[in-house]
Amino acid sequence: MDNDGGGDVSEQAPGRPPVASGEQPPPAIRLTGITKRFPGVVANRDVNLTVAAGSIHALIGENGAGKSTLMKTLYGMHQPDEGTIEVSGTVKAFRSPAAAIDAGIGMVHQHFMLADQLTVAENIVLGAEQADRGVLNLGRANDMIRRLGKRHGLPLDPDRLVEELSVGERQRLEILKVLYRGARILILDEPTAVLIPQEVTELFTNLQALRDGGVTIVFISHKLDEVLEISDDITVMRAGTTVATVKPGDVDESDLGTLMVGSELPTPSLEPHLPSDTVALQTVGLTLTAEGGRRLLDDVDLTVHQGEIVGIAGVEGNGQQELIEALLGLRHPESGEMRLDGADLRPMSTRQRRDAGLGYVPTDRHREGLVLGESLWSNVMLGHQGRRYRRGPWLRRKAARADTVDIIDSYDVRTPGSDIPALALSGGNQQKLIVGREMTAEPTLLIAAHPTRGVDVGAQAAIWEQLRIARGDGLGVLLISADLDELIGLSNRLLVIFRGALTADLDPSHVTPEDLGTYMAGRRQEQVA
Repeated sequence: MDNDGGGDVSEQAPGRPPVASGEQPPPAIRLTGITKRFPGVVANRDVNLTVAAGSIHALIGENGAGKSTLMKTLYGMHQPDEGTIEVSGTVKAFRSPAAAIDAGIGMVHQHFMLADQLTVAENIVLGAEQADRGVLNLGRANDMIRRLGKRHGLPLDPDRLVEELSVGERQRLEILKVLYRGARILILDEPTAVLIPQEVTELFTNLQALRDGGVTIVFISHKLDEVLEISDDITVMRAGTTVATVKPGDVDESDLGTLMVGSELPTPSLEPHLPSDTVALQTVGLTLTAEGGRRLLDDVDLTVHQGEIVGIAGVEGNGQQELIEALLGLRHPESGEMRLDGADLRPMSTRQRRDAGLGYVPTDRHREGLVLGESLWSNVMLGHQGRRYRRGPWLRRKAARADTVDIIDSYDVRTPGSDIPALALSGGNQQKLIVGREMTAEPTLLIAAHPTRGVDVGAQAAIWEQLRIARGDGLGVLLISADLDELIGLSNRLLVIFRGALTADLDPSHVTPEDLGTYMAGRRQEQVA
């Protein structure tokens, strides 16, 4: 095997038994009877999964269906209580991710794990450095990275800083990181969640090239149209076990939805609804500048009426997060106005803004939305201790518990009860809890940042329905999402943000995801309302 990480794709993977000429190779992965128990719950039960070598195999299912637990077991993050793992025909018992990596398995997580201030090469070699007598040989690593990128159709300049990369290039970098470590089996967790359509097309081209070169890919996604497009086989999980493996040519999205959740797929389309003339949120000339003079927000004029959903589309890193933080009081713009229901937000603290009716579904549920070690009912109080759950000096714990029970029921949060810690929930169920918490507080304006990211179609339906009801009751919503179908289907108006400026104001009923992608990539509308 070459010493450039990943080896030549035509070579035999390490540890694979020899295959006689003309014989089919053993499956890249065979999981048999996998069962994993945690206190009070069986996360995986008698799971059987076979992934052919050199194929793209999709794994789909509702939140809480057991996909993440199964992949963590395969990746050595925990061990099964029952069952066997075979990799390329050899039984394995991984005690750590390092052992899985040594066996040629790599995992690319949904949230990028990159250091922005380091170069492409420095990120790739971190933890797997090429050294001569204890001194890092970055030049040799750069050569290896260039050859690896050329071989797999994933070219990147090793000397570029990560902060300069587009989202699609960062995705490419994450894949190169695991290939550099010798991965022949890739686990991709929601790899298209933050990509625009053009970047998805490029990623799929790269994945097909990897597959054709002999790399095996496990593709985890909630986007069923993409699963049908890219996969050779699809396995569906439900309630902790595998229920079916199908060929994409034999099913459609409705069939997959029925296998996953037992009902037809929802759509994000809402019936026509005219917003009120009353303004819920308004910004005028909002400007925020980074050190060095770069505009993070560039003269942003934005209006959201009561009973209106205004969508913000844009490649991540173009000012969406800075706009959110300015509205929440976490950043302080140099100029501009911000008003919530007519009240000036600028002198208010973050807590005062929340008490005034500003709701927030955060971009990152772990860092901003939850205290993972605390109970569900404690998390329901977060951000609302000052207005909803306080009576004099006392916290209203009984009210929080009652609201939590209602949220669990209304949003189908899969949990044994309201007293368990948030970390015990799957990511999608954590998201449903957060959305329920913010909607229950009856805000004047809701900032919904990626409200259905990482949730299954059933949870999407619940969230979309709650947004529809709340909009009809007069809620103004600022919807920031990477799901273009969601933006087009839910928004009354659709704005595009590029390099901190609003560059297009579009009618959702007359725009396609492909058109929207061109605006997100930098095309400007002649006039933005």
